[in-house]
Amino acid sequence: MGSFKLKPVRDMGKINVDVTISNALEVGKHISFNALVDTGSTFLTLPSVWKERLGELKILEKVDMEMASGEIRPGEIFGPVTIKIANFRDISGEVLFMEMEPNDDGEYEPLLGYLPLEAIPAGVDMLNHRLFKVKASIK
Repeated sequence: MGSFKLKPVRDMGKINVDVTISNALEVGKHISFNALVDTGSTFLTLPSVWKERLGELKILEKVDMEMASGEIRPGEIFGPVTIKIANFRDISGEVLFMEMEPNDDGEYEPLLGYLPLEAIPAGVDMLNHRLFKVKASIK
């Protein structure tokens, strides 16, 4: 039998993409970051400490978010924003801000949930760790 060597894979099972969010009503107010694709999350979720960078946004709803741990935490949905995910077309949407703790490197890990992905529409290719364009459906 032949032998083979396993190549270590960093962050196996994770997909990160570049995202830019712009205030749809205030030119020049935007933020760019790298987000973790999380299809178990609903919204594009950012740390509350970034909210001021987008300027004046309208609060659309206050929500209680259930975390993966089962913990309930408050959040606020704001809009309107323009969202640019990787090399896909811009979409109009909303963003959820909530209190987040930075990781061990002192950086925040924004989450890209399924609502913005469905708006593109984009699929998740876990084998190649990427997003891909899918056909829109009205079924």
